[in-house]
Amino acid sequence: MRIEEIFDRGIKFHHYCNTAYPLRPNSLAQYEVHDVDAIREVVKKNIEAQDELCLYVHVPFCQSRCKFCEYVVLDKPEDGDEDRYVEHLLKEIEMYREIIKDKKIVGYDLGGGTPAYLSCENLAKITDAIKKFNLEDGMYLSVETTPVIAATNIEKIRALKDLGYNRISMGFQTVSEKLLESLGREGSKFIYEKAVENIRAAGFDRLNIDLMYGFLNQSDEDFANTIKYTIALEPEFITLYRNRYKGTKLEAESQGVTLYKVNRQYDIAYNLLKEAGYVANNGKNTFSKIPNDMGTSSYLTKRVIDATSYIGFGLGAQSFCGNYLAYNLGCADHKLDKYFDAIDNGILPINDIADMPIEEVRAKALSVMFYFGFISMKSYKARFNEEFKDIYADRIKFLQDHQLMEYIDEDTFMLTDYGAAHLYGIIPLFYSERSVNEMFTLSDRWLNDKKGEDIYLEKYDRKMYDAPSVAVDLVVLNEDESKILLITRGAHPYVNYLALPGGFYREDDDTIEYAASRELMEETSVSAHITEKDLVKVSSLRKRDPRGWVISIAYKVVLNDSNIKPLANTDAINADWYDIKSLEKDKLAFDHYEIIQQVMKNSMG
Repeated sequence: MRIEEIFDRGIKFHHYCNTAYPLRPNSLAQYEVHDVDAIREVVKKNIEAQDELCLYVHVPFCQSRCKFCEYVVLDKPEDGDEDRYVEHLLKEIEMYREIIKDKKIVGYDLGGGTPAYLSCENLAKITDAIKKFNLEDGMYLSVETTPVIAATNIEKIRALKDLGYNRISMGFQTVSEKLLESLGREGSKFIYEKAVENIRAAGFDRLNIDLMYGFLNQSDEDFANTIKYTIALEPEFITLYRNRYKGTKLEAESQGVTLYKVNRQYDIAYNLLKEAGYVANNGKNTFSKIPNDMGTSSYLTKRVIDATSYIGFGLGAQSFCGNYLAYNLGCADHKLDKYFDAIDNGILPINDIADMPIEEVRAKALSVMFYFGFISMKSYKARFNEEFKDIYADRIKFLQDHQLMEYIDEDTFMLTDYGAAHLYGIIPLFYSERSVNEMFTLSDRWLNDKKGEDIYLEKYDRKMYDAPSVAVDLVVLNEDESKILLITRGAHPYVNYLALPGGFYREDDDTIEYAASRELMEETSVSAHITEKDLVKVSSLRKRDPRGWVISIAYKVVLNDSNIKPLANTDAINADWYDIKSLEKDKLAFDHYEIIQQVMKNSMG
């Protein structure tokens, strides 16, 4: 299968082709081990082969499950569940400690769910159990809380600091109370400000605040206001999480959210954060105000950059150690009973474990590395004992030729700004052959541009534009007028259709011709001076655009330089030259096929 095809499909299937690998919980079924003794042997063999490890403890309790949550969380914990859970969690930790022994632990996170949901006594028990491992000096012990707990229970926050946690993370997600309500989450500016005040009073000097974007009902203005508000609270770190939809209560809305919207909102945040002194390289989601600090926990930093093996403890926790990927009991049904029973019987509480071939191990590790937007050659070599450049030479060439990634030094292969906007096409290039085939099969079944358009239009606010709106379209031809420059649309309506470069005439555009030149440059990176004499057609049918009445003014441009190579940007996911005689009407958006035919007819006549 051609690299271009994989890249293109990943872009279209962007809600699923992210840093979470594999694509489905049962994707690796053919590599699963089921015998209890065999499972223990796989775990033991792979742990013993590691020089160092990271540890993660999962707490599956929350006040309520948010609609965007994709993790293992108990909706309604019963009385006694917390104490029984911690009792069994400690037994699981001890089972693994017998295998891990004195291996160096270079990262540890206490996450969830909501770890701060637990009593101070239970938090102390878990932390004491972790401290029995050989923890590396100076690493950050990271813990998560919610704004409500931090705002209302300062003693809990102080207890976490006293236990040795020196980095705390808290999810605001948004300051739009209307959006919070629709997501099933509690929050307000009073709660957020009190939470930060209490965290500072407890002595934490490394505070991370999580924000989310890419929701169907989230406007750019709401998201920008959330960013500005969070900056004003002066956390050391701000992390942006794109809503991934997969496995959440909002999954049905996913196709109404285009990659264009996702990238646009990330750009809004990136520019605001950069202006405020927060730093992150292209494609990285955690922004740091501390110089030379990645902003993430030691656990996540080692996992991402070095592909360090990690062991997850708790209900539904994930482990990726050596060549195996495992999910604990509870990953599917979110219930405690089977998890408890396994531990009571001295069995590792694993639901699924895959003893993977090397191509799957590479795919998993590289998918996670893209969380930071770059791949370290040294780390890859240390993890796999082979050269990245040798294994992926064809991928590297494609990415460099298309200005998607570049070497910034001998060790670091990093996303460009353009590449960061196309990350979800890049990640699948490093999938295993099995996973690439799975991506095509799933996307053929799930992708439905018309359904996505219907979802989008249901929430579309026509009041955003005057009636009628005015747009420009560019008929850009090569010297002998045999080829035409088209884009692939990245936004609804007609997402993934071919279209003429163009867009809306904006309030700050001096003239329609200026708008045409601007849109051509923004979408294709091609520069052309457009004047009134280039106008060739006005399209004013009320039904030509499903969003409402949009009048389009089309201009014709002939480029004499046949070597011009377009580069897609903004809401275009691709830009290229096409043979005019080969165009198919049903592949073009709006009435662009008719515009092209009319322009060519006038040229011939």
